[in-house]
Amino acid sequence: MPIRTIRFATFALGACLVAATTAPAFALGGSSGSDNVPTCKKGEVYDQKSKKCVKQRGASISDENRADYAYALAKAHRYQEALDMLDTMTNQNTAEAWNYRGYATRKLGRTDEGISYYLKSVDMDPKYARVREYLGEAYVIKGQIDLAKEQLNTIKSLCGTTCEEYRDLNEAIENPSKI
Repeated sequence: MPIRTIRFATFALGACLVAATTAPAFALGGSSGSDNVPTCKKGEVYDQKSKKCVKQRGASISDENRADYAYALAKAHRYQEALDMLDTMTNQNTAEAWNYRGYATRKLGRTDEGISYYLKSVDMDPKYARVREYLGEAYVIKGQIDLAKEQLNTIKSLCGTTCEEYRDLNEAIENPSKI
């Protein structure tokens, strides 16, 4: 291998290591912008425009940004903070907001309440695969495997058997203890 290639590979690896050790912790999200939204300390929200944490009060943050951040908080196990963030949205009546509200409440142990939010999300967007995955997981928690399999079949019709939502719900049905 030429020396130039080795130097570049070494530099790239070093840059990745520095980024991994100095970047904020990332939580996986669900909508277009929430897949790599970092979480901030309590009282702050991640502003996707400025790419930094800002004070939540007085911040001019879009509802989509707030929903994405709420989901990032929920994925970081900060469920009540996620619900509080969703409460700050001007328009909370979106498929994603209902889904994220369902996710956070389900993770807080309020499964029936979570299901009610998931169903509102499904009513708004029947083709939203992620809400169907989470609804199916809630049904698994309740022992309603037949209803979970209905959601799995719907997901299969939406995105096939290789999409993350199908794989995750299928895993939950096969191994309920991992939810």
